[in-house]
Amino acid sequence: PGERGAAHAILGTLLITLATSVISVPIGILTAIYLVEYGRGTFARAITFLVDVMTGIPSIVAGLFIVSLFTMLVGPGKYMGIMGTLALSVLMIPVVVRSSEEMLRLVPNELREASYALGVPKWLTIAKVVLPTAIAGIMTGIMLSVSRVIGETAPLLLTAGFTASMNTNLFGEPMMTLPVFVYTQFQNPGTNIEAALERAWAGALTLILIVLVLNIVARIIAKYFSPKTGR
Repeated sequence: PGERGAAHAILGTLLITLATSVISVPIGILTAIYLVEYGRGTFARAITFLVDVMTGIPSIVAGLFIVSLFTMLVGPGKYMGIMGTLALSVLMIPVVVRSSEEMLRLVPNELREASYALGVPKWLTIAKVVLPTAIAGIMTGIMLSVSRVIGETAPLLLTAGFTASMNTNLFGEPMMTLPVFVYTQFQNPGTNIEAALERAWAGALTLILIVLVLNIVARIIAKYFSPKTGR
């Protein structure tokens, strides 16, 4: 597969990005809801500060953090898809929190107060009024965060490693991803340098197309869930 194509890298990228989103999106949105709707005092300020710090950390630091964590837990020299997933989650969660928080703050307070006046409890108001109103902006933020992590190379080189074989098990062997595939084609082109460069460019184009498709899907989802009236 390493010589012939990038199917293993495309699958690896999709699996790791999907797993990262499954971890990061719920945590990010719930954290944003807490900060906007419930968070007061020192604890909320501490979370905001941590999110700000995490937003600015270099991606390779996230990779090193996960490598050191897994070295302590399961021993050194391990390369697994789940390690790459967790490294990317460290990078993705703060972006989701920040963007979702901004969108939730844009929801007019009158909507919340009207819901409370009708006797609707706070959690149901958030679920049925606040989130649907902000969903389009939240989806845009999620897509921005996915776009940020899907092209990360450094943390994946350290955590998921690289392989020439197809691997669908996140908890098993090393897993190839498109950014790492592009990097390895440039770094180790083998005997046919031109073919390797073409594979690298093809990998880069595939990455862009995946991001494009994800953005289109996100737009459709946001349109489906957003309120139908008032616009």
